[in-house]
This record gives sequence, structure tokens and C-alpha cells, in this order.
Amino acid sequence: MTFGTKTNEREGTRAVLRNAPGSASKVRVVLDLIRGLDVKSARDVLEFCERDAATTVGKLLDSAVANAEHNDEMNGEELFVSACFADEARTQKRFKPRARGRAGKIFKRTSHITIIVSRLPEDRLARIKAKAEAAQVERRSRRTGANQERGRRARVAASQKVQGGPAETQGGATETHDHDHEGHDHGEAIVDAVVVNETPVIVDDAADTLEAVTEEAEAKLDEQSELAVEATEEAAAADAAADEAPAEEAPAEEAPAEEPAADENKDAE
Repeated sequence: MTFGTKTNEREGTRAVLRNAPGSASKVRVVLDLIRGLDVKSARDVLEFCERDAATTVGKLLDSAVANAEHNDEMNGEELFVSACFADEARTQKRFKPRARGRAGKIFKRTSHITIIVSRLPEDRLARIKAKAEAAQVERRSRRTGANQERGRRARVAASQKVQGGPAETQGGATETHDHDHEGHDHGEAIVDAVVVNETPVIVDDAADTLEAVTEEAEAKLDEQSELAVEATEEAAAADAAADEAPAEEAPAEEAPAEEPAADENKDAE
């Protein structure tokens, strides 16, 4: 009968922690989470694991990776957890006094923890590298798109600055011109795009121009708001004056004058 390679006989670089506090059954729960994972993923899992044994296992994993890098001259980014196990160690027996002279048993268990790291297979390394390159290309394209958008906004702002600000239509509304025509680039004589590794980088003059235009627009908006408030107050004052005017012009009714009492005396005579 043929058996496979035993766990403790697997090839790779190992790190062993003896007499670690905690029972082996509790440590095995954490080891089951990282078995077969690459070193980076295993560290992420242990970082967010809420068990106390995760801290001890994380330190032991770092020790195994350091042994592989310094002793076997292996690349730490190409390693994975090929095997990990925990064995029971010695148990310290204590007791706790109980009622009627009895004693309660206390077992302080310890364990031996072993982690073995090995180099990833070539096909798995190729998949990991391809995934990392795809993520890098995506980040680069996202950064390029953002730079192009900033460059377009800077060109539009510079063009509006040269033309004297946004144009006003017949109705008094402000017409914004925030696009480039074919064959006509806004701010072509003022703002230049410097291309480094096919990534446009806008010169500092464009950022200064954009900031100046923004401050000027904010000042105009504040001025318009103040004028609108003043006009509203004047209109309210005029309405109040119109309501008070009729009350002042209306004449007061005079009481009828009393007749002299001389006529009454004549009748009495």
C-alpha cells in the first residue's frame, strides 16, 4: 500500500513555534483559513480574523517568509502556504477551590505550530502576474482620462479668458462654451500640453488661469446677488410707502358746532 508525502515531510521552508499558548484545536481553525493561499492573501485574511490565534499565526507566517528569503534566497512575493498544522503540546494542570473542600480542574493547554511555505507553480504565477498587469493598465488608463479632462477644461478656461469671458445672449443669459471645434483648439496659443509617456500633462499656467477665471466668476455672482437683494429691499420700501399715503391724505371729519344757548333764554322770556 502506497501513501503520499506526509504533511511534516513536504518540501519548502518552514517555521515552527513550540509551546504556543492556546489549544491546538483553536489554532487549527485559523490555519484552515490560510492553507493553500499565497502569502499576500494569507496576510489579508489573518489581519481581519477576530480570533486570538490569528496574531500568533501571522507572526509565524512572517518568520517562515523571512527564512525563505534569507536562507533559501527565494522571492517572498512568489510564495504560498503549502502546509500548516498544529500539534498538541504539554498541558499545565491547575485547580480551582470549590465548595465542600472539592477542587475544580483547570487545564492550560499549549500547542506546537508549523507553517511551510513554497514557491508557487509557474501557471499560477503567470495568472497572478497577468492579473496585476491588467490592474495596472486599468489604473493608467483611468489616470490618462482624468488628465485629458483636466487639459480640456484648462483649454476652455484659457479660451474664455482670451475672449473676455462667457458671451451673453439677447435674453441676457450667459452662454457657456465648453467644447472644442474640429480644427480649432481653445487656448492653443496659451496652453500647451506636454506629453510624457503618452500621458498629457498640463503646464502650471493653465491651472493658474483656471483659478483666476473661477475667482472672477465667483466675484460676479456675489455682485449680482447683492444687486438682487438691494432691488428687493427697494421694492418692499416702495410698497410700504404706497400703503401709508392714502391714510395721511384722508381729511378728518369735523364735529358739528354747538349752537349758542342765547335762543333758549329768549324763548323762556
